[in-house]
Amino acid sequence: MPNRLSQETSPYLLQHAHNPVDWHPWGPEALEKARQLDRPILLSVGYSACHWCHVMERESFEDERIAALMNRHFVNVKVDREERPDVDSLYMNYVQMSTGSGGWPLTVFLTPGMVPFFGGTYFPPDDRLGRPGFPRVLESVAEAYQTKKEELERMTPSIVEQLSKAVRFETPASEVKVELLEEAAANLARNFDSRFGGFGGAPKFPSAMALSFLLRHHARSGAAPSLEMVEKSLRAMADGGMYDQLGGGFHRYSVDDQWLVPHFEKMLYDNALLARCYLEAFQATGDGYYRRVAEETLEYVRRDLTDPSGGFYSAEDADSEGEEGKFYVWSRSQIESLLPGEDAELFCESYGVSEGGNFEGHNILHRPVDEADLARRHSLEESQLRERLAGARRTLFEAREQRVRPGLDDKVLASWNGWMLSAFSLGALVLDRDDWREAAERNGRFLAESMMHEGRLHRTWKQGEARLAGYLEDYAAVGEGFLGLYELTGETRWLALARELAGTLLEQFRDPQRGDFYFTAADHEKLLVRQKEHMDNATPSGNSNACSLLLRLTAFTGNEEYRQVAGRMLEQMGLAGSQHPLAFGNWLQCLDFYLGPVTEIAVLGPEPKRAELLEPVRERFLPRRVLVQGDAPDPDVPLLADKPDPGEEAAGYVCRDFTCGPPAHAADELAKQLE
Repeated sequence: MPNRLSQETSPYLLQHAHNPVDWHPWGPEALEKARQLDRPILLSVGYSACHWCHVMERESFEDERIAALMNRHFVNVKVDREERPDVDSLYMNYVQMSTGSGGWPLTVFLTPGMVPFFGGTYFPPDDRLGRPGFPRVLESVAEAYQTKKEELERMTPSIVEQLSKAVRFETPASEVKVELLEEAAANLARNFDSRFGGFGGAPKFPSAMALSFLLRHHARSGAAPSLEMVEKSLRAMADGGMYDQLGGGFHRYSVDDQWLVPHFEKMLYDNALLARCYLEAFQATGDGYYRRVAEETLEYVRRDLTDPSGGFYSAEDADSEGEEGKFYVWSRSQIESLLPGEDAELFCESYGVSEGGNFEGHNILHRPVDEADLARRHSLEESQLRERLAGARRTLFEAREQRVRPGLDDKVLASWNGWMLSAFSLGALVLDRDDWREAAERNGRFLAESMMHEGRLHRTWKQGEARLAGYLEDYAAVGEGFLGLYELTGETRWLALARELAGTLLEQFRDPQRGDFYFTAADHEKLLVRQKEHMDNATPSGNSNACSLLLRLTAFTGNEEYRQVAGRMLEQMGLAGSQHPLAFGNWLQCLDFYLGPVTEIAVLGPEPKRAELLEPVRERFLPRRVLVQGDAPDPDVPLLADKPDPGEEAAGYVCRDFTCGPPAHAADELAKQLE
């Protein structure tokens, strides 16, 4: 019989709906039941693309004997960390403080008052791997709760205080200055892997925000090492097994330091941040390699992660048919059965395919050889080589489509959609892609009409139902997505919506004492501690995302309150960013924008004429620029107010602090003003 999770919309929770465990979703019913029965809460947190979450479910949560122990002694609560990042973050902090490490699945035992008193991550079904078996853990914790209640009660104030300290980020305030950017770039260089690209050793993460900062540092200073680090890393990632060589898009991270063996899940947010980074690298260098990777990545999202409503799905799993990576790997014989002899040989050499394989007897496709060298060895022109390899990829991709696909997490998350909306809007602008513009506009309409109501955002949506209150990152990311869509289309609706979200952000999330923002709104469900998030991890922190939104809104609107709030935040965060740039990559981009100068570009006239005039804007990497455009002057948009109507022609203006130069009526005139 299904348990209570069968009424949820999260694919992760639904995966557990037929466990023999008496699961509850997080909420008042479970908390009240724990209080009435005086039982501890067993909180299990994970997400749909988590490999070890699936392992623990198969081993323990589907086991009748273990489930009976859980049901006898605990109120069992299952949480999707992507739906409830506030719950996940709070109790992950506890486990990291108490054990020195963390991860998912997260397993935490709470008093009925929600106070954690023991926790860990994955527990095997019996004693192994240096870990106690889950049944022994369950019995020990249940006994401890019954026999040591007074001790647990005495510990409660201390635990709550420690959790409160964990969310405070107190660093010395510093002057906001260019030297902080220089120090950050130098610290990234010290941690750079000059052999394989990226930063540090295995496991190796893409660090898209740090790379985007380095592009900005190069644009500001002309420092060659910053661009070299970016190019080495972007090429190594896209040539490696971390990139899906047939279908496009990036896997989560590399298990090794060479980008060969990935953790195979694909996350929407990684592909949003990386697509933007490759687009910017194309603008900065003019190298079509980066354009191709960006195009393939966004096409993957459009093809495989897009709901008919216009929303973007969250993730694809690492596993299919119970095996990690099975969907993506190949044997040499499989390839030879699908391609003609010469093409099979060429493909296998190009993509590192061998009889023995490079991953558990199979092959992860990657690009270990230089294309020009390969063409020479086979007496081919490079264009001929590319054409033959493209045909081979199409054949293998079509064959792969017949395989059992990895599980799809088809819930739609507001913040992740905001980041992807920004990527599609930038891609449509830079590459002049009408199909991407359509995808961006559909997503913007979906977010505005299905996930937003009277200035408030929902966190998650699935199959027509929006649920849960939005978090700081949701408001900030969707607000920035709307600004990207405004730059692309010139429709003032998107600017108005971004301002509306920023207003809610300032009203509901801001800490008036410290000037930064809480993770949750003032009227959100109360947990033990009202948290804050400052460090950029796999995604921008809510606070850095909010800072970026406010800075960009300042440039669009001239509202100095936005800039003052952002400036106060940067005074608190700038020093930490310069010293620990991998953990503050988005903050460093905010700092670069704040220090300016900001290039304000205003273009007026009929849309076809505007498109011609915007060519130099598409071509150039202008990291500190905002773009406004419209058919006619608009008194509600400062950069479009008081401009003469250009009639049937287009006129472009390059401005600083809302003071504009003479109008440019041709692309080459605008290009000169942008130099």
